[in-house]
Amino acid sequence: MVNFGRVLTAMITPFRDEGGVNYEVAERLAAHLADNGSDTLVVCGTTGESPTLTWDEEYQLFQVVQKAVAGKAKVMAGTGSNSTEEAITATQKAAKLRIDGSLQVVPYYNKPPQSGLYRHFEAIAKSCPDFPLMLYNVPSRTGQNLQPETVARLAEIPNIVAIKEASGNFDQASQLRRLTPPEFALYSGDDSFTLAMLAVGGTGVVSVASHLVGKELQQMIQAFEAAKTALATEIHLKLFPLFKVLFCTANPIPLKAALKLQGWEVGSPRLPLCDLPVELQHELETVLKELSLV
Repeated sequence: MVNFGRVLTAMITPFRDEGGVNYEVAERLAAHLADNGSDTLVVCGTTGESPTLTWDEEYQLFQVVQKAVAGKAKVMAGTGSNSTEEAITATQKAAKLRIDGSLQVVPYYNKPPQSGLYRHFEAIAKSCPDFPLMLYNVPSRTGQNLQPETVARLAEIPNIVAIKEASGNFDQASQLRRLTPPEFALYSGDDSFTLAMLAVGGTGVVSVASHLVGKELQQMIQAFEAAKTALATEIHLKLFPLFKVLFCTANPIPLKAALKLQGWEVGSPRLPLCDLPVELQHELETVLKELSLV
């Protein structure tokens, strides 16, 4: 089964001024991320503004990024949906592109019960039995929490190999590790939660901040793995203000503003997201300067 590594970057989607996807910048950014700490790029997830992308745009992005990082990093396609049939179709199409795996978000808005969540992910997994899937639990956005007991049942399905856990609940992370086999990979869905997740047997992080500090995140995780916990804590505390300011408003608004400050032509978010307000821009700039990122 695929090893997605320690640092998975939830990649933004660059846009042109007129609103179309800027595939050229996406290609350059993907190569940059692969050279600066990212083991895997997660394309068309929340940070990639998947709710406002068309499926055609997403499939083209998968292929552009895949080509840009070939031999340097893996690619995971965000093909989840709150419609099981739609998720199956999208996932099968990504599998045919020979993408390395798929991120499957908990169905949003329709709030299925745990039995429905199990059957949803089971159906997707069975439709692509040789394609590795990562579950994505983010209750703050979906309105429903994927319970550890449900994850444990899903982990018995051979190609469901990991979870991005973004509940922010440390007890839940601990219970997930207790109930799932060691080979089932547990990733933090929040940069500020990564070190705590490692302490209960986590594998790494699906990161936003890795656009800016991918190498430092690799260093933190590797330090923890080498039992250099003081160094890991030092890196975490140094980066903590960045982790927080990147979520001072809805992701990826602050991240896109940060990348613009670094000179990346990533464009504005698509409506209903919008540019970062001026007062938050100043807060962001202060943190970036303190970390010598601009």
